[in-house]
Amino acid sequence: MTLVKFNSDKKNNALMPGFNDVFDSIFNDTFFSDRLVTRVPAANISETADHYHIELAAPGLKKEDFKLNLDRNVLNISVEQHMENSSDRNYSKREYSYSSFVRAFTLPDSANTENIDATYTDGILKIDIAKKEEAKAVRRQIEIK
Repeated sequence: MTLVKFNSDKKNNALMPGFNDVFDSIFNDTFFSDRLVTRVPAANISETADHYHIELAAPGLKKEDFKLNLDRNVLNISVEQHMENSSDRNYSKREYSYSSFVRAFTLPDSANTENIDATYTDGILKIDIAKKEEAKAVRRQIEIK
């Protein structure tokens, strides 16, 4: 058996300079890479003294598209859209479309699951989850003697 050691540097190892660059540019194009990555909206999670906040970036949707379900301490956010194929347009490339997605967030035990509010404005789904009274941060001024 013969072992052959290959140099990992693509630029110096190419038989024809620029040949590998052509294939890299084709297969690294967003047309190919977008098909391999499942698209889900990005989320920001923050906390204040009284609430937990979840912000989900989902532009181009309507508030009727969202379904929010609470199963025990797991908050599920789902969207299912049906894309209409219009016969009057012939797309050469379509990049923006959320056909469906599900995001699940496990809520902490300190969350008050009876008090959850959600709003959708300007492409951002904002969910506010109240904290239980015993979980709220107690702040007070301490007098120095």
